Amino acid sequence: MRTSLIILLFVSLAAFGAASKTLDIYVIDVEGGNATLFVAPSGESLLIDTGNGGAAAARDASRIMAAMKDAGVQQLDHLITTHWHGDHFGGMAELASKVTIKEFIDHGGNVQPAQAADDFLKTTYPQLYAKAKHTVAKPGDKIAVSGLDWRIVASAGEHIITPVPGGGKPNPYCATFKPQEVDKTENAQSVGSHVTFGKFRVLHLGDLTWNKEFDLMCPQNRLGTVDLWIVSHHGQAISNSEVLAHAIQPRVAIMNNGTRKGGQPEAMKIIHSAPGLEDLWQIHFSQLSGQEYTVPGMFIANTIDEPQTAIAIAPIQATQPGPGAAPAPVHNGPAYWIKVSAQPDGAFTVTNARNNFSKTYKPGL
Repeated sequence: MRTSLIILLFVSLAAFGAASKTLDIYVIDVEGGNATLFVAPSGESLLIDTGNGGAAAARDASRIMAAMKDAGVQQLDHLITTHWHGDHFGGMAELASKVTIKEFIDHGGNVQPAQAADDFLKTTYPQLYAKAKHTVAKPGDKIAVSGLDWRIVASAGEHIITPVPGGGKPNPYCATFKPQEVDKTENAQSVGSHVTFGKFRVLHLGDLTWNKEFDLMCPQNRLGTVDLWIVSHHGQAISNSEVLAHAIQPRVAIMNNGTRKGGQPEAMKIIHSAPGLEDLWQIHFSQLSGQEYTVPGMFIANTIDEPQTAIAIAPIQATQPGPGAAPAPVHNGPAYWIKVSAQPDGAFTVTNARNNFSKTYKPGL
C-alpha cells in the first residue's frame, strides 16, 4: 500500500511538472535568413524556415541543430517554409539529412521564377516529404501542436477574413497608410502564423510585405495585440508598416536581422515607436542602423563581423541589390540565439545567449 502511494505521488508530481513547463522559442542566427524554433510544453516541436543554402547550408543546419539540442528535441514534428527564397528554405535538405521532419508545410508553388527554387521544388522537395506529411497551408488553417492554438493568418498572397480571438476592432492606422509598389515576389506569399499559449500571444509573418500587411490589417485589426512579435522581413523597410507594427502593440519584438540586412532607419523608426513596446531585441548589430537607431548591446545577440576600433553613430547606406553588389561580411564564428520562455499566464523571459542577459516580462493586462 505504502509503495503504491509513493508511486502515485511520483506520477502526480511528474504530471504537475510536465503541465508547468514553458513554451520555448529560439530565434536562431542564420545570417540574415530565418529560422525560429518553437517547442511546446508537450515537447512537440515546430521550426519556421531553415536558413541559407549553398555553402552556408551546413553552417545554418548545425546552428538549428544546436538549438534543438538545447531544447531537448531530437526531431521536428512540423516545418513551415514561409516562402521560396533561399535564405528561408536553403538549408532544408541539409537539415533533413540529419534530423527527422514529420510534416512539411508551405504556401504552394513558387510564383517568382528562380532556377534554384524551381529545381528544388521539382526534384529535392518531393523526395524530402515522400515519407512524411505534406501540407499546403491556407489562411484560417490550424496546425495541430499540443498545448498551442496555432493559426495560419496569411498564405499564398491571401489572408484570414475572420479575426483571431481578441481581434476585429477597427484599425486607426489604416487612414494614413500609403501603399508601396505592388510586390510580385515570393515575399508577398509568406505563410504567417499567430500562436497562442494560454494568455501568451506570438506573431510571425515571415517576409510578408507592406501592402499585404494592409490587406491583413485593414479596415479591421484582425490580429488584435500580441506579447511577442518576430519582426517581419528581418526588419527591412519594405515590410513593418504602422498598420501592422503599431496596431498589434507588441510588448517585445525580436528582429532576426543580419549585419547589413534589416534595421534600416525607416523601419526602425516605426518599430521603436510602436505603442506599448517595452524592448526590441536583435540577432545582429545592424550597420544599417548605426548607433542612431539601434538598441543597447545587451539586447543584441551577435555583434559585427569585422572588428572595428569605433562604431559610427550614423547608419551606413544599404548596398543596392543586384549581381554586382558587394557581399556582406561572412560570420562563421560562434553564433548566438535569443531564447524566449513563456508561461501560460502571459509572463515570459527573454535571454541573450551571448551574454546570458535575461529580462522577465510580467503578464500583460
